[in-house]
Amino acid sequence: MTSIASPLDSKQMDSKQNGPALDRDAFRAALMAKGAYYHIHHPYQVDMAQGRSTPEQIRGWVANRFYYQINIPQKDAALLANCPDAATRRRWVQRLLDHDGYQENGGGIEAWLTLGEAVGMTREELWSQEHVLPGVRFAVDAYLNFVRRADWREGAISSLTELFAPEIHQSRLESWPQHYPWIDAAGYGYFRKRLNEARRDVDHGLEVALDICTNYQAQQRALDILQFKLDVLWSMLDAMSMAYQLGRPPYHSVTDERVYHRGLA
Repeated sequence: MTSIASPLDSKQMDSKQNGPALDRDAFRAALMAKGAYYHIHHPYQVDMAQGRSTPEQIRGWVANRFYYQINIPQKDAALLANCPDAATRRRWVQRLLDHDGYQENGGGIEAWLTLGEAVGMTREELWSQEHVLPGVRFAVDAYLNFVRRADWREGAISSLTELFAPEIHQSRLESWPQHYPWIDAAGYGYFRKRLNEARRDVDHGLEVALDICTNYQAQQRALDILQFKLDVLWSMLDAMSMAYQLGRPPYHSVTDERVYHRGLA
């Protein structure tokens, strides 16, 4: 396997350490139970789903989430670089193509740019990252850096928030046209696209978790990794809530300008 030592490697651990292992079904249920902390329950997401968001709040979410979108292919490329198994790489590489696009398929990033235009932003505005809040940038960068350093199996497990993603995409497709008629319907292509892709992707990630995590310590480690990813998504929305709902963007007490950094090479 990979040269990076991982607590998920059952050969390194006493299977009885700290407690009995969950059986496969119980471990799957424990992973699914983490859905209680998915960002679909964050007040910012709830407000968007129930039609209470202003155009500024919708645009702020689209702009900040774009930073997450453009980092996903880098995350998947990092996982591939850490993975010594060709069969796994052949399956995982589809995720990278889904976002970056290939041949006639524009990919998820292109679809998100279309969403940005649909809510009244320009492509240049999104690519400039001028709206990306420091809290969002720090959260996304933490996720990318985790996958870069982690055993590929841990990186795969961090993607398991996709277990809960189809529900949030379906919710947007059902509620946004009703609540936000000003949004061009062409922008909803990303959510439709991800409905099937997320279901396919999660099958692979879940397979990795269930096959590898066969003792107590590995299972607890996997649950903690999944919680970390949930923390990333929740923290992104906390930053947006401060900026767009509470009127307290970074440095609001000293300037109205967006002085926060746009990323350091």
